[in-house]
Amino acid sequence: MQTRLEPPCPYFGVCGGCAYQDLPYEEELHLKENNLRLLLQKELGLAAEVFADIVASPEPYGYRSRLDLSFRRMRGGTQLGFMSEGTRRHIAIESCAIARPEISAFLPSLKELAAKQLPENYRSANLVIKTGENRQVRWGGIGRKSLRLDEPDYFWTEIEGKKIFYSLDTFFQANLGILPRLIKKIRSLLDLTPDTTLLDLYAGVGLFWVLLAAEVRTVWAVEENGSSMRVAEFNRSHHNLSNVFLKVGKTEDCLEEILTLVGQERTVAIVDPPRKGLAPLALEKLAQAKCLHTLIYVSCHPPSLVRDLDGFLKAGWEIDQVVPFDLFPRTRHLETLVRLRPEAT
Repeated sequence: MQTRLEPPCPYFGVCGGCAYQDLPYEEELHLKENNLRLLLQKELGLAAEVFADIVASPEPYGYRSRLDLSFRRMRGGTQLGFMSEGTRRHIAIESCAIARPEISAFLPSLKELAAKQLPENYRSANLVIKTGENRQVRWGGIGRKSLRLDEPDYFWTEIEGKKIFYSLDTFFQANLGILPRLIKKIRSLLDLTPDTTLLDLYAGVGLFWVLLAAEVRTVWAVEENGSSMRVAEFNRSHHNLSNVFLKVGKTEDCLEEILTLVGQERTVAIVDPPRKGLAPLALEKLAQAKCLHTLIYVSCHPPSLVRDLDGFLKAGWEIDQVVPFDLFPRTRHLETLVRLRPEAT
């Protein structure tokens, strides 16, 4: 029997962004973990022993370092809020329970700033608001290049004594507090050695390779987004990582060249694709790569994860560990780490 709580957010059940504010956090974790197990066991036939316990977020509220909001100029005034899921109705908000406190505190000022900057002939704008560990809040979305930041203004989070920088116009995991746990688990699953080559595919600004590069011989990082690659180059320079090679392009287009250069070297890979999952050609090339010893799949979307894991299984790979991470407390979303190995490994 579920225990019902009074949701702390006045918009719960209306904006559609959250799903579990009326449950104790422990019950939310149990539901997410159980739903993932049932899905992967039903669709892929995975044994119970491959599943690890879900990793909880340090904070179930006030954790999001990014919000995407809709600003509207309407009769009688302006609104800042979300598009309601399902109805597509605009829901005006004054705060967000899962956003970091400094972001919620900034929203009234943001509404005034956006109203001043939005041209009179524009009725709406999509705004991005971010912060980092220094709690500096920046926003953009009105005007060309309004999301681009100069290097002194980059956000950062510090993990294991190393700062990883990111920008308004780059993807970065929004739950900064859980990232040390995520990195620790990935490291334990990869079996890194000084003679290992690491492939970091869909690498973003370099969250994984910044922290793992010192433990391997070579890193090949692939990212197709130019803004993310610009910040990745800054991260590489900031940490003086001469063994990291950056490739701008789609993973499926860059893999053949990289795998040729790697040859027979002991190689491990991290893939962290967008919600749609791996491109079919990328999956095919990874599944056939003879040098790969271990592959970690980081997924934010279980349906595409199931599809891609099925492709690896059919190509002769094995799944030996599944670790759910609650990067998105109080929402329906769940991050999942999966370790795959070729059957011969």
